[in-house]
Amino acid sequence: MPQLPEKMTVIAITAPGGPDVLGPEERYVPVALGREILIKVEAAGVNRPDVMQRMGLYPPPKDASDLPGLEVAGTVVASGSDASRYQVGDKVTALAPGGGYAEYCKVDERHALPIPEGLSMVEAAALPETFFTVWSNVFDRLGLKPGENFLVHGGTSGIGTTAIQLAKAFGAVVFTTVGSDEKLEAVKALGADHAVNYNKLDFVETFLEATNTVGIHAILDMVGGDYVEKNWKVAAVEGRICQIATLNGTSQEVNFSRLMMKRLTHTGSTLRPRDAAFKAEIASTLEAKVWPLIAHGKAKPLIDSTYPLAQAAEAHRRMESSGHIGKIVLTIGDTANTEM
Repeated sequence: MPQLPEKMTVIAITAPGGPDVLGPEERYVPVALGREILIKVEAAGVNRPDVMQRMGLYPPPKDASDLPGLEVAGTVVASGSDASRYQVGDKVTALAPGGGYAEYCKVDERHALPIPEGLSMVEAAALPETFFTVWSNVFDRLGLKPGENFLVHGGTSGIGTTAIQLAKAFGAVVFTTVGSDEKLEAVKALGADHAVNYNKLDFVETFLEATNTVGIHAILDMVGGDYVEKNWKVAAVEGRICQIATLNGTSQEVNFSRLMMKRLTHTGSTLRPRDAAFKAEIASTLEAKVWPLIAHGKAKPLIDSTYPLAQAAEAHRRMESSGHIGKIVLTIGDTANTEM
């Protein structure tokens, strides 16, 4: 077992606020207990929940690290007494309850997966949060089937790029919305069958026309606000909608008669507070059904940009600009000098 340092550099949230509240601190290296493994982090994904936590709007679950960072990739350097799957030296990517913006991060070993063949550490760090979220909501909760029409809003986000690829790989007809013509080209390259620049066209009218008024069978929405009513309009009879965020705020007025007349199902979920067993089940399913697709090049995380850990504030600014296409990743240690 390698000799571990006593302390490490982390990026902490010094107070609720803008990107500038992210600052370096020195913390003790976590100790892996029970079924946990300790990972020497080489890359960490940046996600919208990190931004919300930084703003004071998304507190970490009880017993989770107060540091942001929900996904990491790196090398196993220690294991708890009940952890048995991974050996010291194994390369893994993992979903974390927090603590990813650090040189070391501990996770439940059941939430760690081998890095798919051919992926870099940066690409591997961009997998867990989005792939866990998309699988649990699109395929488990919404029950997307081959041949169905599927819509994901925000097609160039981490969630969007992942959902497009997986829905396409499993046989759905993929629809998405984006905010620029540049992003239109990006989502089409990922496999989207129909895409709308919402600054130019009404997606409800456009997608109803494209489906010969059938509408969309399954919708993954991160927008909320007035998109709730629009989703109900564009949904097919007995369509399903899953809400995973409300970036445009909560909707104040909706026409519930449309929900009833179409026999719609509108559900929602968040991943971070779910228990360890739930996340372990998703990890197992991903390894069996999705990791082979990644290994064969049928799905892959799209990387927008990378930033050294010390520039986490800049990474958050990039995310808040909404100009990114794909994932934003922090690089740590040697990776910071090689994968820029």
